[in-house]
Amino acid sequence: MSTIGRLLRRAEFLAAAGGRRFHNERMSAQGLIRADDSSGTDKPEGVPDGLRLGFTITKRVGHATERNRIRRRLRAAVAEAANDLPARNADVVLVARRPALHAPFDTLVEDLRRAVAVVTKPQTAKHANPAESGRTPSRRGRGKGAPASGASAAAPVRASGATAPTTLSGRGPDSARTPSPLSNAGDGPTDG
Repeated sequence: MSTIGRLLRRAEFLAAAGGRRFHNERMSAQGLIRADDSSGTDKPEGVPDGLRLGFTITKRVGHATERNRIRRRLRAAVAEAANDLPARNADVVLVARRPALHAPFDTLVEDLRRAVAVVTKPQTAKHANPAESGRTPSRRGRGKGAPASGASAAAPVRASGATAPTTLSGRGPDSARTPSPLSNAGDGPTDG
């Protein structure tokens, strides 16, 4: 395999964060496959073909000496696994965690191989139009708290589909069974 390039700019790291992800206890990987440019004319200068890697080790991992040791271990793992890594045009960010400091080196190399393979795997083509796939679009963001269309939020819906009767107070059928709070609860001592 050719040499592995490095991610250096913040924009490159942020772009890779929008792609696939892989997590284990020693590291997380974020990867994005770069668009193939067959003409070669739109390619920015200095951007190598093939795989580019970037490392992120946050201050939560440990002191500077520990973070630097993790970074050196990851670079050595990349050098060890370089021939086994995919030769795709992709940007990968490795986010190290504290267990990477004391993990066996062979485990770190194997984790790196798996992580890069997962995040640089080409995505399957999905239907852009839900009508083409024969499925209805999913309703994301509707939690359990949102009422179904046509139903009132004040009237609970029973399993049969009918709304539960409400009492005069509008609190539902269970309001008659619940005791009312004491009117002077929490006012302090009443003896004067």
